Amino acid sequence: MRLLSSLTLAALITAPLSAQAPKLSAVPSTRATAVLSLSPPRVAGQPAPTALTVKVDYGQPHARGRAVPIELAADGTVWRTGANGSTTLTTEVDLTIGGAAVPTGAYSLYTIRTGGQYFLIINTNTGQWGTEYVVDKDLVRVALAVRTLHEAQESLQIALVPPALGPATGALTISWGTLHLATTWAVR
Repeated sequence: MRLLSSLTLAALITAPLSAQAPKLSAVPSTRATAVLSLSPPRVAGQPAPTALTVKVDYGQPHARGRAVPIELAADGTVWRTGANGSTTLTTEVDLTIGGAAVPTGAYSLYTIRTGGQYFLIINTNTGQWGTEYVVDKDLVRVALAVRTLHEAQESLQIALVPPALGPATGALTISWGTLHLATTWAVR
């Protein structure tokens, strides 16, 4: 009996690791970050100044065969504009987003469709779970231009698109499935 127990134990110890451990699987959403670097003017004879950043950090959901974004299918439903924790916009400069003033600081981003029009909600509450939206903390809501993409995008993409050349202005875009939303941004 003791010999049999020792043989069983020896077989378990020498078994391949793959037979002992469960297989890995991909998580339903990942983290993604869009970073825009802004170069301050250089002063002659001085070292180059440190770039200032505007950053959007978000949970990146993936469609995996489902229709997206489900949360924006009905009017009045606030969408966390990502997955898991709230999507965070952090800016080291004062901005104008969609014509609205957004001072230096950190904000949560949400999206809502009202009357068929899409709006980006910039909210002063940060660090919370994405579904913990507090309307009283809204800084501003800005209208988003909407268009339909020809090919569905598997993963949510948020981008801070800079201009080819010129002043610090550009587009903030949100795309997922066949939905593409956009507004403008500019440094104030």
